[in-house]
Parts: sequence; structure tokens; C-alpha cells
Amino acid sequence: MILAGGETMTTSIDQSLAWRTVADRLAQTDNPRHGKMLQTLVDHLRAEEHLSLVELMATLVPEPDYHLWKQGADYGPKGAAAVRSYYSELVESKRGILEYAIERIVVDDDTIVTEGTIRAYQPGAIARGFGFNVPDVDETYLVPYRAVIFWPFDAAGQMLGEDGYSTFDPDGAERVAPEDLPEAYLAQFARA
Repeated sequence: MILAGGETMTTSIDQSLAWRTVADRLAQTDNPRHGKMLQTLVDHLRAEEHLSLVELMATLVPEPDYHLWKQGADYGPKGAAAVRSYYSELVESKRGILEYAIERIVVDDDTIVTEGTIRAYQPGAIARGFGFNVPDVDETYLVPYRAVIFWPFDAAGQMLGEDGYSTFDPDGAERVAPEDLPEAYLAQFARA
């Protein structure tokens, strides 16, 4: 499949790509404040890879606010209970296996900004519900999103939440044959 900009999409993903990219940036950072923030983001992204709600919540302030923008509306969870529910639903809906190919990282004393492409495996019904034009809700698809995420931090270096903006091509989903699905994705169904 050819994406915008002429890139080709493959059906394999690297779940560790995001945190490894941020860790590379951390290794080049000599500012202690920025280093603390980058390490917290590495820990957050690793927790997302491991689908560990406990580890993930440990990177956040006690009452985080997420602002996730889609078509002009903020649908992000507000508060610890809502954030826990958001991540639990992510796992339950079988869309927690993803790759964030970060192309740009900007850091100041209060915020990290990342920009790149997120690709995630999704059941057809979920992909269609998100707005992708998929022909069969009983198949699995790899769906790409273009995303910019602002990661704000408090004085102690804990994440205040996420402010995310994304866009996607409704025709950009690619069907993935069952034999090409990774074990990490299939394992989600065994837990259901």
C-alpha cells in the first residue's frame, strides 16, 4: 500500500519504536529537566507497549487530563478514573498493539511534542467505527494515523496528560491476513 508522501505500508509493526526513538533523544540531552521529562515519556511509552495500566498510571499526575482532538471536538478522558477506563477500553477493543514512528521531537521546560505516524491493528468493526472504509468488519486491518502529541509535565516531571491531534485517510486501512498477525495481537483475544 502506498501512503501519502510515497511511503509503502507493511503489515508488520514495531511496538518498541516510539520509546526507543525517545530514548535516543534522551541519550543526546544534557538538560536535567528535559532528561527527566524524556525518561518519563520513555516509561509511559514502554507501559503502553506492555499494556500495563499500573506502569502507565505511574507516569501520570494523580488526576491527568487528556485532550484528544478529532473533527474539532475533544474526546479525551479527564481524571484518573476516566484515563484508566480509556486505556482499559483500548485493550478490550483489541487496538492496543500499535507502532508510533516518531519523526520529530521538540522539548522545552514544560512540554514534549512528538510528530509521526501511528499504525495499529484493529478489528474491522472498530476500524469502520473510527471512519475507515473497510469492506469486511470480520477481518483485521492495519490502520495508519498521522499524529502530533503534546505531552505536558508538572514541576516534578510527571505527565499532566496528553493533547493529541490526528488525521487519517479513510481509505488507508490495509487488510492483514490471519497468518500475518503477530502473537502480541492474537494474545489479546486469548485473554478476552
